[in-house]
Amino acid sequence: MLSPTQPAPRWRLPTIEIPSALRALVRARESSILFLGAAIGAVAGLIVAGMGALVGLMHVWLFALPLGQRLSAAASLDPWRAIGIPLFGGLVFGLGLMALARWRPAREVDPIEANALYGGRMSLTGSIVVAAQTMWSSGVGASVGLEAGYTQLASGFASWIGRLFRLRRRDMRVLVGCGAAGAIGGAFGAPLAGAFYAFELVIGTYSIASLAPVGIAALVGYLVANLFIPVHIGFEMPFVMQVTGHDIAAALAVGLAAAGAGILIMRSVSLCEALFARLRIKPALRPPIGGAIVGALALISPQILSSGHGAIHVAAMLQSPLQLILMLFLLKAVASIISLGSGFRGGLFFASLLLGALGGRALAEGVNFVLPGLALDPHIYAIIGMGALSVSVIGGPLTMTFIALESTGDLWLTTAVLIAVIISAQVTREIFGYSFATWRFHLRGETIRSAADVGWIRELNVRRMMRPDVRTVPAHTTVARFRLVFPPGSTAHVVALNEDKSYAGIVVVAEAHAPELDETIPVRDILHAREAVLLPSMTVKEAVALFDGAEAEALAVVEARDKRNVIGLLTESHALRRYSDELELRRRELTGE
Repeated sequence: MLSPTQPAPRWRLPTIEIPSALRALVRARESSILFLGAAIGAVAGLIVAGMGALVGLMHVWLFALPLGQRLSAAASLDPWRAIGIPLFGGLVFGLGLMALARWRPAREVDPIEANALYGGRMSLTGSIVVAAQTMWSSGVGASVGLEAGYTQLASGFASWIGRLFRLRRRDMRVLVGCGAAGAIGGAFGAPLAGAFYAFELVIGTYSIASLAPVGIAALVGYLVANLFIPVHIGFEMPFVMQVTGHDIAAALAVGLAAAGAGILIMRSVSLCEALFARLRIKPALRPPIGGAIVGALALISPQILSSGHGAIHVAAMLQSPLQLILMLFLLKAVASIISLGSGFRGGLFFASLLLGALGGRALAEGVNFVLPGLALDPHIYAIIGMGALSVSVIGGPLTMTFIALESTGDLWLTTAVLIAVIISAQVTREIFGYSFATWRFHLRGETIRSAADVGWIRELNVRRMMRPDVRTVPAHTTVARFRLVFPPGSTAHVVALNEDKSYAGIVVVAEAHAPELDETIPVRDILHAREAVLLPSMTVKEAVALFDGAEAEALAVVEARDKRNVIGLLTESHALRRYSDELELRRRELTGE
């Protein structure tokens, strides 16, 4: 039996050893990454189909729906089920979080964070847990999307494959992007959008080296998922749109409005989380409370439940009155905010598409009411709003533009979408500065704003760069004695120590041999950088900044701020050289050299 202080054992996947010859072949040839990308895309397609089917079966069983009907497309629900299932499901979810905290106390890393900070390394076990949490949240009716689970599990599998083959950091990051591309391509029936989702949001950049594997993964993911569950967002355009001057002006207005709505939604999720914390509600009780509130809102409109795949078909096709569109917009936004703020697991991708479509429809209807001469087509502005709001929340301007193109097949309409997307993305970046994912990183104390690889800066820390063979001298040693022990050319810097062996400062050997210097004084009188010291955990960027602030060519590395025991020495020239070398390596990775 485990003692109270003994951690619970963590289950691990069985270890698989790839033959070294095969690993060497994969690492040596770029085409091997392409084949791995295709395989990962196929698995991503299966994940999308499998998770979607299981959640659909949960809806059929829990909410007594006809087989094949989407929960968010239901006209009405039994009131006891509408409230009871999210409440009871939230309670089970909360209790599961308590048990999980003992089994896996560490927070799971998502694909964006993995590529930004950890060189594409993700836990497959943790990804399975996140996918299961997302399925359960959506299955019991929480207003969250499955796309977060799709990308987490597919990218986690890709990272696991990369570790089996012991791939380089840049290849690991590409494979994680392949998993996300296959998942998004399969989930939305949009392979181009899936590929650019990987480039813009998961890899953080586009390069020739990543084009082929990511593109193949997105296409294969779409094809495999489509074999089992054909997916289409649901917009059918009755004619080809011609973009006119007032359409461009209207698209600009939609972009501005979408940016404001997106920022408000993202901040509201954080405020909801803070409210639960301020009320001192235990984490295990937050999901059932949130579930009960969402269930009560579902009595007004069941279309707010789950991701909203069914609702977007209804919202796009039916000629609903303006007040009903505005009501559904408000209810869906509140339901998504409460679901995520109370602790349910899932994404805002599809919710932002639905909200954008509703908002675009509402804006067009409102303008037509005030200025009937403009005759804005609500279907067209539903698509423009869909792209504009989703880019504010999720990010990825080209991703959202390609979703519109692949949903409608209308290039002229996509032009108007691109205008709104650019405005929305730029305004969100200027005013808010984050997407939903990177905003949540910010709340946890991280500084990343994209998936661009900045993890190498943390890995290139002072401990890795310092020289541990430090030459020291007692601070009370006279200059004459110092000159005998350290003649010119023997070394450039010597660390002086106090009587208790703590750090005192640095002696510049050339300065100690200056002819005008009094030989009888102790070296304590000529020390440099008495207060400025480096810590082993400091990054190269922090070290360079400290060198500049201290105006020093070398600094000692101490064990801790309160324990000034010297463990190494680092020179500014060496730190800058290592920093420059790493920057050049990243540049070559970006350009595919």
